[in-house]
Amino acid sequence: MARGRPREEGIDDAVRGAVRALLTETGYQRCTIDAVAARAGVGKAAVYRRWRSKAELVFAAVVHPVELEPPEDTGSLRGDVAAVLEVIQSSLDSAELRQALPSLLADVRADPVLEARFGEVFLGREREYLVLMLERAVARGELSRRPDPALVHAILLGPVLTWLHLFTETPPSGGLAASLASPLHAAVVALGA
Repeated sequence: MARGRPREEGIDDAVRGAVRALLTETGYQRCTIDAVAARAGVGKAAVYRRWRSKAELVFAAVVHPVELEPPEDTGSLRGDVAAVLEVIQSSLDSAELRQALPSLLADVRADPVLEARFGEVFLGREREYLVLMLERAVARGELSRRPDPALVHAILLGPVLTWLHLFTETPPSGGLAASLASPLHAAVVALGA
């Protein structure tokens, strides 16, 4: 049984493009639902049918959409951790996100309803993504048990977010994700021992 109206990818793409352009041109504070709808050439109702708030819309446009593709299965936990770190780095490494992140996080933390929704929609999906990776590692015998997904999430996300959004150093010559893969793989293994 079909649920609701099918999504029109053209609208989704136009809205995401409008968000990225407005963040670059005017910043997070002036990137309003009205401005996004006008820039994308769609009605506000079309935007609100897809995203419940500006914070959710901005996150979906510049970090990742609500739905995530399953994590790559490289055949080993070490390879999977490296692949996930690449995904995290590519998701967080944009000028639009650098501009929006402080205000976006402030908006989410200031509103308990928005914070709960954000945790359910985005962080929940990210944890489901990591659970798939961890369950594969358990099935392959690389972990004796599945570690707490929240701890693994923090271990993988934290260093990349810190490097890209707090530090001013250039990434290591071998690449940030590649440089972090071995020590973070060891941390995941220690949690799953």
